[in-house]
Amino acid sequence: MVNSPLISFLQVSNEAITATAVIIAASLLLYNLSHGIVDRVVRSSSVVLGCVTAAYIGDVFVALGSGNPFSHVEAWLRFQWIGIAFAPAALFHLSDALLETTGLASRGRRKRVVRILYLFGIVFLLTATGTDLIIHDRVLRPIAAMQPGPLFGLYLLYFGLTLAVSFNNVLRARRRCLTSVTHRRMTYLLLSFLMPAAGIFPYSLILSQASDSTVWVLLLINLGNVAVVLMLAFMAYPLAFFGQSKPDRVIKSDLLRFFLRGPATAIIVLMVILFLPATRLLGLPGVEFLPFVAVAAVLIVQWAIAVLIPYLDRWLVYGKDQEDARQLRELGEHLLTKADARQLLEAILAATCDYLRTPSAFIVSLNGDGPKLESSVGSLLPAQSWLASSELSALVSALTEAQTPIPEEPALEIAGMGFPPERLDNQPEGQSNLPMLPDGFTGQGDLITWGSFWLVPLRSVRPNGHTDRLIGLMGVWARSPQPDLDDSENDVFTALYKRAARVLDDALLQQEIFGTLKGLLPEIEAVQQLPGAARYGNAPALAQPTSEAVRQPDFTDLIRDALRDYWGGARLTESRLLQLTVVQRALAENDGNPARAVRAVLSKAIESLRPEGQRLMTTEWILYNVLDMRFVQGRKVLDVADKLAMSEANVHRKQRVAIEQVAQKVAEMERETVSGNGTAK
Repeated sequence: MVNSPLISFLQVSNEAITATAVIIAASLLLYNLSHGIVDRVVRSSSVVLGCVTAAYIGDVFVALGSGNPFSHVEAWLRFQWIGIAFAPAALFHLSDALLETTGLASRGRRKRVVRILYLFGIVFLLTATGTDLIIHDRVLRPIAAMQPGPLFGLYLLYFGLTLAVSFNNVLRARRRCLTSVTHRRMTYLLLSFLMPAAGIFPYSLILSQASDSTVWVLLLINLGNVAVVLMLAFMAYPLAFFGQSKPDRVIKSDLLRFFLRGPATAIIVLMVILFLPATRLLGLPGVEFLPFVAVAAVLIVQWAIAVLIPYLDRWLVYGKDQEDARQLRELGEHLLTKADARQLLEAILAATCDYLRTPSAFIVSLNGDGPKLESSVGSLLPAQSWLASSELSALVSALTEAQTPIPEEPALEIAGMGFPPERLDNQPEGQSNLPMLPDGFTGQGDLITWGSFWLVPLRSVRPNGHTDRLIGLMGVWARSPQPDLDDSENDVFTALYKRAARVLDDALLQQEIFGTLKGLLPEIEAVQQLPGAARYGNAPALAQPTSEAVRQPDFTDLIRDALRDYWGGARLTESRLLQLTVVQRALAENDGNPARAVRAVLSKAIESLRPEGQRLMTTEWILYNVLDMRFVQGRKVLDVADKLAMSEANVHRKQRVAIEQVAQKVAEMERETVSGNGTAK
């Protein structure tokens, strides 16, 4: 009994570590499913993670129910074989995908082996869960486990041979990586490749005979599980780069934030829940205190993440690019959105009204789109028709003609989308005497009297061929027929409207920059995007061209709109799909008719989803039948649901999946056409 506290601690530790393995494996599986699932490496690694998750879920429930005779421990021990049976096939599948990614595509033999191994996995799963040929007779010492059956040795042979060949495939893939970065990442994969198999291997069948070594068996199991947890987290890093076309720094940043805010937070809360009752030994409350401590743990972890993220980014993500990282961060912090600019202008207008004791004020911007009311406070505002009136145009023309040309000078350094303070402070005050004003306006100093308002021109602080380019007007409700500001009021009002001019100038500048970037972003994205396979030496993946229209984020929406107008309509004849090379080629085959050309391409894509053989109403035919009935035949959802014996909601779900399949096929046809490797089929 001397070892009872130690055994209890090791058992609780085993529960914590196995639950941690479930959290990490399940989290990485979800991460894979949301990032590039179309990539073969991502799909195969997801199967591996699914096997690990299933096996460790069984371990968790076995540990929780070991002392409960009604907990169905044996059922959970057999449930683990969902992961154990398929793990060798999944790892061989992953090794084959890695070889293919590095440019050594299978000629068909490896893919046939993958299918055969998955078939073996099904056989072993059915045998382990339905018979006693592989496992039988549950025992409880030193841990809950099954005993090996007569065919367990056959599984061991299958397990060992498959892993040996899989490991050799990863070695071959590593040799094919030529760059230092890809070679290093493939080395990480090689080091952690066998750990999932080692973690879910049913070694408890062997250790179940060691009835006199409970402490050592539990200690060995815990150490093994810790190694599996660490290697799973380690394995996540190289796998994150497959199936993604983002720059490496973006991938690393996404993975870091996902891991900290997901698995890391969940693991810490789990540790609090499992080990908090132990505080009773110190005279502190245990279970009763648990909700408060769990919530506090979440808050503290999130606060710590917020504090540490900038340092982790500099250390793990940006590395030597610290200056670039700083500039990117400062750029994001200094950018003014439209809402930001509007809030700043409203604050300035409110301060002006409060100081001058006037009920209303407004700011109008003047740019290429004409006068625009940017911000206002109060209810006494000029009529909207005034913005389009001839008198405002005449005033703007008079103020614009008064701008003074200046010699060209070097461009100012932009600091966070603003300008150096000394440039702002030394900016000329503008004209103290206003130019000849049109009828209806009178001037006094820098103020213009118009109707019930005093107006002041807002000048740009940027050199653009003039010292004081007009960018807007600020108006305040006139408290007297003529401006009556004393010296102190005039100084404060001058500072306020100059600040408004700076905000408006920065906002207009950023609109110009955003407009330029909007045109440049597709080209920048095309340069930045690197297919995951190309990172590992697959030259065809890097050389494969893609059409600009296919790269658009709303490409699937374009396909959906075109299908809805399949037999004619604006969404078909005016679609951006007409920019596709494959559609342009189809125009020549359809007498230059845009609708028929787009319809021909969509028809080929739909027919490519048609299974072989006679048309049936089976599961295999569902996607094709939904597309054909809904868009080609033009039936209503209710009619399709009745015909296919499905609910309307299910028809909508299948339709969404089918449209995505059509979009992928059209994208594939476009790539084939652009690359000249063959006609779209």
